[in-house]
Amino acid sequence: MTTFPRIQGTEMDDATARAFLRDQGFGVLSLASAGVAYGVPITYGYDTDAERLYFVFLRPGERSRKERFAEATERASFLTFDVPSREEWRTVIAAGTLRVVDDDEWPAVRAALDDNAWFPTLFSETEPMQDIVGWALDVDEVSGMHSRASR
Repeated sequence: MTTFPRIQGTEMDDATARAFLRDQGFGVLSLASAGVAYGVPITYGYDTDAERLYFVFLRPGERSRKERFAEATERASFLTFDVPSREEWRTVIAAGTLRVVDDDEWPAVRAALDDNAWFPTLFSETEPMQDIVGWALDVDEVSGMHSRASR
């Protein structure tokens, strides 16, 4: 009984959760198609003004499983986290509408990825409009939890 309070999380306030989302750069995008779930580890950029997460999917050839699932997913969730130890952890989940980015959004995609993605050099290593597909998660819900030790 004494262990549970030590590992039980505390809800983050909205500003803290959004700041954590802005600072991370890597997480898991959760997609679903016909009742089948698919979690994709992926780097991302967060446009705080537009409340939008940006992802790029590499396209080495035919459409990937990730693309097929993304196309079938209207509402997606995204999890980012930091877990240095059992007693110290933070998680944030963002949810919203998933869609392919418009051609005129590419400057915003690049700016967001440059700000906090783990792999911002992706654009210099690929032909942007041929080898990658941009996706946006228009965020309408953000929630976060943290351990008491990570305050």
